[in-house]
Amino acid sequence: MPVPADQAHPLTADVAIVGGGIIGLATAWRLTRAGLSAIVIDPSPGSGASLSAAGMIAPVSEMSYQHGRLFALMRDSAAEYPTFVAALEADAQTDVGYRETETLVCAADPADRQMLADLQHYQQAAGGEVEALTSRAARRLEPALSPSLSGAFHSAGDHQVNPRRITAALQTVLPAIIRRTAVELIETESSSGTAVTGVRLDDGRTITAPVTVLATGMTPTRAPLPDDVPLPLRPIRGEVLRTRLPSGLPPLLEHTIRGIVTGRPIYLVPRADGEIVIGATSREDNREGPSVEGVSQLLRDAQRLVPGIGECELTEVTARARPGTHDDAPYLGTVGTAGRGPISGLIVANGFYRHGILLTPLASRLAAQLVLRELDPPTVPESTDHPATADTDHHHLQTMNPRRIAHPAAENQPQGGRP
Repeated sequence: MPVPADQAHPLTADVAIVGGGIIGLATAWRLTRAGLSAIVIDPSPGSGASLSAAGMIAPVSEMSYQHGRLFALMRDSAAEYPTFVAALEADAQTDVGYRETETLVCAADPADRQMLADLQHYQQAAGGEVEALTSRAARRLEPALSPSLSGAFHSAGDHQVNPRRITAALQTVLPAIIRRTAVELIETESSSGTAVTGVRLDDGRTITAPVTVLATGMTPTRAPLPDDVPLPLRPIRGEVLRTRLPSGLPPLLEHTIRGIVTGRPIYLVPRADGEIVIGATSREDNREGPSVEGVSQLLRDAQRLVPGIGECELTEVTARARPGTHDDAPYLGTVGTAGRGPISGLIVANGFYRHGILLTPLASRLAAQLVLRELDPPTVPESTDHPATADTDHHHLQTMNPRRIAHPAAENQPQGGRP
């Protein structure tokens, strides 16, 4: 169990990680496995976007137009999931709900089917494996589907995991979690430039660390970046419903169901314990709670694809803000300004929008590598049991480079604090 680090003295570590969402927690876990001391700072770990997420590991069916460069990130992270899950389950001695359930993508009407057919060609051109099915063939695979469907597509490689179980497991294996809010970065200036040397908490205490990772998502209060390091995020909220069939009834679904209903996307994700997660709307407004229209829309569209969902009990409604960027690519890397140059000791991991769960294995591994490079002297991870090559990792880091915002040319520069 995590040590109540609120009472730990002195407050020092090799790395301070601000943000206890799935990526912040997973990064801390990887660093502790590499022999470093990591402190996670979050007043309520696992309660942000990770709490609402359905957990689809679906690089193919998550792919959309103009986001082709994200497909490589999603594909490679999905490939790392089995290794990631096996290691975490071994450390935490618990099941995190990883299931190799296949995905059926369904069209409610002919216009929806044409939209999905066009998207299928785009996905296949990028290397995704998607098979067109008739509605009759889809219902043979999943009898609960509506007989009025216009068509379907089969994605055998898209799987799922339970994000709540992952964040809970990560918290059990981390030695230090401070349930406070980090309100300020501690910066020092020298002839060599600016360095972040830790954070200040809302109770006045400080944590000193040679490297700080900001993985805060859209938490209401988050350790601010320096004013001259603009990394804009926009909160994209989405209602997510959790339902359950009455006790004693057989499972309603075996496959993950994604679909388009009169142009609106929807998904239904069945858990092994009988829960079915339904989501998700997408809205950019200032309402923090669920909207009546969003909930009713999801219920209507879910019943259009799977009529039997009406027999389920509605057990939970959430609406969390997912952190979006201007181009929907995440921020992962070091930051800097034109005036001051790179800021050492600081790494940003944010802006994962709806792909945070899917990208967790890849993003947390790369974030841990960046931390290790920032240390003086740089530390080399003990384990390299992942399929990605150094060249592939470099390409992924360029896609997620935070410095692409203010300095587009920086996308071609190496990541990390050392050449």
